[in-house]
Amino acid sequence: MINFAWPYLLFALPLPILVYLLPAKKQTISAALRMPTLVPGLTVKAHGGKKSRMPLILLATIWCLTVLAASRPQWLGEAVDIPTEGREMMIAVDLSGSMQVEDMELNGATVNRLQMLKVLLGDFIDRRTGDRLGLILFGDDAYMQTPMTYDRQTVAQMLDETVLGLVGKKTAIGDAIALSVKRFEQKKESNRVLLLLTDGQNTAGKITPEQALELAVAKDITIYTIGIGADVMLQRSLFGTRRVNPSSELDEKTLSNIAEQTGGRYFRARDSQSMTEIYQLLDKLEPVEQEQQQMRPLTALFYWPLSIAFLLALLQLLWHNRPAIPSIAKINNKVN
Repeated sequence: MINFAWPYLLFALPLPILVYLLPAKKQTISAALRMPTLVPGLTVKAHGGKKSRMPLILLATIWCLTVLAASRPQWLGEAVDIPTEGREMMIAVDLSGSMQVEDMELNGATVNRLQMLKVLLGDFIDRRTGDRLGLILFGDDAYMQTPMTYDRQTVAQMLDETVLGLVGKKTAIGDAIALSVKRFEQKKESNRVLLLLTDGQNTAGKITPEQALELAVAKDITIYTIGIGADVMLQRSLFGTRRVNPSSELDEKTLSNIAEQTGGRYFRARDSQSMTEIYQLLDKLEPVEQEQQQMRPLTALFYWPLSIAFLLALLQLLWHNRPAIPSIAKINNKVN
């Protein structure tokens, strides 16, 4: 949509009509200058000797374009939402070998822990409108998969493309927390939250969970930890079926301590239903900003009518001041 920054200038458009309607002054010529010529009857009229008038249509066009440019026309684009919440949320996902255990049920089918996490965590990411999200994957080491961004679709896509064994089969919880702290330092003023999802205990990495916890507390980072894995699983063998605990290696004590020391909470996800409830509770603990500010981008258009007006005036000026060269045919006719 086009609007004008100074629309009141458009009232100047009829000014040439008012000037044209004013009564003209009478002019008298007291003397005339006669120019001798070598060819009898031949007169050369210089364009500068007689005042020429630009066509009224061209004059009116240049005037209208100039006034239009002075009123500053602008193109008003579609409204764009501006995030108003200062929250940064880093999501750290465990890709260790134990995440391939198939002890989760999703939509009536038995799936492994990572498959369940991709679906439900993807829905959670899609709801985090206004948050800057980042994704960290950790196994033997921790590395940044997606830096902080408002592009939730990209974060969800990078999560969906993860595969087991990408970063090893062990679990470096301490490195994942330390890497999050390092990334959070790039923006001082924000509500910084880390969501840590794992199904085991710290078995790798250069930094212990206790050391990483000290860094997180010093940087005022809130950590929510989620322990993934069922408590009971039926395991079939040659000797029959037995009940086992697939989450026996889950270090709930450490995860609870990390969440408590940073002002967060520890959650236990034993199935897809409990995981969904955890994400809904996180939406309440870390609510999404509801009141979105909007902006409409403006694009200046004044240079278009101004350029056309300048071009028309320049062409007319060049035409008016062109050299006055008498026609050779007319000279021959006069001589004869």
